[in-house]
Amino acid sequence: MVGSTHWLASAVGMRTLEAGGNAFDAAVAAGFTLSVVEPHLNGPGGDVPVIGHRASDGRTFVVCGQGTAPAAATPLAFAALGVDVVPGTGHLAAVVPGAFGAWLDLLARHGTMTLAEVLAPAIGYARDGYPLVPAAARTIATVADMFTEHWPTSAEVYLTAGGAPEAGSRFANPALAATFERLVAEAQAAGPDREAQIEAARRAFYEGFVAEAVDAFVSGTPVVDATGSAHAGFLRGDDMAAWRASEEPTVSVPFAGVEVHKTAAWGQGPVLLQQLRLLDALGVEDLVREVVTAERQGLVAVGPTTELVHLVTEAAKLAFADRDAWYGDSGDIPLDALLSPAYAAERARLVGAEADGGYRPGSPDGREPVLPRALVEARAEAEGGTPGSTGGAPGGGLGEPTVSPIGLSPGDTCHVDVVDRWGNRVSATPSGGWLQSSPVVPGLGFALPTRAQMFWLEPGLPSSLVPGTRPRTTLSPAMVLGAGGAGFAFGTPGGDQQDQWTVPFLLRHLVGGADLQAAIDGASWHSTHVHGSFHPRTHTPRGLAAESRLGAEVLAALAARGHAVQDAGPWTLGRISAAGVRADGLLEAAANPRGMQGYAVGR
Repeated sequence: MVGSTHWLASAVGMRTLEAGGNAFDAAVAAGFTLSVVEPHLNGPGGDVPVIGHRASDGRTFVVCGQGTAPAAATPLAFAALGVDVVPGTGHLAAVVPGAFGAWLDLLARHGTMTLAEVLAPAIGYARDGYPLVPAAARTIATVADMFTEHWPTSAEVYLTAGGAPEAGSRFANPALAATFERLVAEAQAAGPDREAQIEAARRAFYEGFVAEAVDAFVSGTPVVDATGSAHAGFLRGDDMAAWRASEEPTVSVPFAGVEVHKTAAWGQGPVLLQQLRLLDALGVEDLVREVVTAERQGLVAVGPTTELVHLVTEAAKLAFADRDAWYGDSGDIPLDALLSPAYAAERARLVGAEADGGYRPGSPDGREPVLPRALVEARAEAEGGTPGSTGGAPGGGLGEPTVSPIGLSPGDTCHVDVVDRWGNRVSATPSGGWLQSSPVVPGLGFALPTRAQMFWLEPGLPSSLVPGTRPRTTLSPAMVLGAGGAGFAFGTPGGDQQDQWTVPFLLRHLVGGADLQAAIDGASWHSTHVHGSFHPRTHTPRGLAAESRLGAEVLAALAARGHAVQDAGPWTLGRISAAGVRADGLLEAAANPRGMQGYAVGR
């Protein structure tokens, strides 16, 4: 079974399983397809973390496809350019493109098919065309003037003679198809051995013609970015040649009788685990069951729902404050303490009956948190204003990404989950290389990742810019493992909201007993009090975005508690998918109905 954010990717994944491939083959094929059909949300030059579970030996692992900062990208180098914040678009924000290498690593270590087999559907859609989803068409239209005036390589790929393509129109990217075909040809030239072929394609990308094209473009062609000026970038072919996708352990906590697995704190994944620990300490089980029981009857349990949304929101504020203070790729993260029941119990005592307007990271192991100066200043500026009066662009983070005319985006993405007949499972969240945020590399048909915008140029922080380190990404695949081989892969697009939207989903399913689809379909919400990870890192004090299906009485009761409630509409928040094995051994999958784009398929 396959669930993903695009029907074509789900169909391609299922096609791969039907052809005899395993879950890892199917995830790679679906992932490459997503890089073609959702170019506003990801690309082959983007980033992807993957969580896999191998049924044969019960091993659960992370493949890290998050590229690192270039060797020349230092705070001093930015200062020399007069830049004090890494811009959200253009060459300066480029890190090593990790997605292609991660997909190849997953295929080589755990798959069974050749690169030519898993790339064939993506090549076909790039060469022959596919129906362009409305969000992609809107994104291209929004940045069309920038493409015309400043990024001609992007205009060549995405604009037609009449301007931006229409939603639903047949769209093709022949340059990307040619890049993929050349990579397959390089692979096949290495001989019949499958793994040798995959390695040959990896070298062609990271040391061969792709790296050469990236180096020449980034170093030799300054492009206008979010600063309003044109800059060349720091990324070079040597940075790409020195990088490889890595495989590492997951981080997990027990919750509701299962183990929930995420990436380590170089990504934001553990923030979900912290929230689950907090909710355990707050004792929300009876509330969840009462809410789910009412939802099954088509009712709204006003009091319990209000209390549950309030507690989940307050837990998120505390956990995300810890994320801002402690997470990064510094190697000195007190993760065991952050995820301990004792720390959660201590933090849970900070949750009151009213919406908290503070910014309160904790002190795990007695260590004092150090927050980015810009976030502290933003909070100080917001103090004294009315709730919801400061920070974020209206509607930011509500469903599909909000994109500005200069390409700034809050960082939406896509997702795919796969389970095969043997019980292997994959959860992957490919992102980055967005068409709107970085210009197309000439001759390649794809853009570079702009994930360096998540670094701080201020030194001494866990997520400060250091060459060779990973930006603290928002990408957050997940895996639930239960007894007897049961469990499921799950995840969602949504930047900072990824590890908020999945909380009510998990509560409904694991605690309330709702099936996967009902848990996905349930009304959702998230805190916008949380600082955004993307330039310009906005927030809304006490902000709470909530779907109207929670009920007018609930939204009013939340506002009475001090939350700055934004009615997000009935079906807008979250695009979760999931796939796994039930306790009775049957396979299951589900996908999000919001946006009429996600799709689950299986047999």
